[in-house]
Amino acid sequence: MSRLVIYNHGKDSMPWGEKPLALAEVARRHGYHFESLDYRPGNDPELRVEQLLAFDVLPYRHVVLAGSSMGGYVATVAAETINPLGLFLIAPAFYLPGYQRTEFRPSTANIEIFHGWRDTIVPPENVWRFSRLHRARLHMLDADHRLLSVLPQMAQAFERFLTA
Repeated sequence: MSRLVIYNHGKDSMPWGEKPLALAEVARRHGYHFESLDYRPGNDPELRVEQLLAFDVLPYRHVVLAGSSMGGYVATVAAETINPLGLFLIAPAFYLPGYQRTEFRPSTANIEIFHGWRDTIVPPENVWRFSRLHRARLHMLDADHRLLSVLPQMAQAFERFLTA
């Protein structure tokens, strides 16, 4: 396959939870290979960025990075080097204490973000700030940090994202 989606899970999540399973189904339907990296041995976001950058993307002509929470941060930082076709982010952990980066320079302008108004982990203001600076398509929904209540809506948007 020449197309790849790499999913990056959140701090206390697992690589094959409900969100990556739903996104993987969509990706495979559209001819993408889907990888969900396992970051569970550590919770240092910068080490996770290094792990993602060590993944060999050279065999793939088109790469899409996706991530939830800390995984959204990881995907966005790595997007400076990987040059993906796009970033699909779910409650990305931007501008939080303990995260090294406060300025981002993703090499793609194709950025779509889902975030919940009731998110108590990543304030909506943080995602709004990033979205405004990078002109990302932002979906603010009546949901919490995990956004599982809007998973069908996210999967539909991911399908549009991959086929656009």
